[in-house]
Amino acid sequence: MSHAARDAIERAFRCLQQRDRDGLLGCFAPDALLFDPHYPQPLMRGTAEIAEGIDWGLKGVKRFGFTVVNYFGSEDGTSCCVECDTNHTLAVGGDLHFPQVFIVETRGGLISRLQAYEPYGPNGIGGAFLGFERLKRRLAGKRAHTGFAQVGG
Repeated sequence: MSHAARDAIERAFRCLQQRDRDGLLGCFAPDALLFDPHYPQPLMRGTAEIAEGIDWGLKGVKRFGFTVVNYFGSEDGTSCCVECDTNHTLAVGGDLHFPQVFIVETRGGLISRLQAYEPYGPNGIGGAFLGFERLKRRLAGKRAHTGFAQVGG
C-alpha cells in the first residue's frame, strides 16, 4: 500500500520544523492549493503564493512543532487526515499550543492540496453572536455561584 500522503506531510512537517524553506516548498506540486486560516492570505494557489506564505510564517514563528496524534489514510494512500498537537514559539516571544487537523491530497508524491482546520469558532457576525451567547452563559453561571437567582431557569 502506498503512503504517499503520509510521507509528504511528514516531510513537510520536518522541513518546517527545520526551517528549510526550499525543502518545504519542494513538498508541493506546482499547482497546489494550501488553505490555512492562520495566514494573512488563507488560500494560497501555486508555489509562488505558497512561498510567500512560507516566508511570512518563517518570519513570525521562531520554532514550529507538530506532534502527530492520529493519522487516517485513504485506501490508495494518496490522501490522508492528520490530527496534530501543535506547539509553536513566536518570534516575538510566547508559545502557541493548540490542536489542529490537516487534510492532505497528493499527486505524484507531492502535496496537491493541504487544508488546515483549527478548533476555533466562527468569525464575523456569526462569531460575534456566538461570543455574546457564551458570555451570557458564563455570566449566568457566575450568578448561580454568587447567590444571584437565575432568570428563565
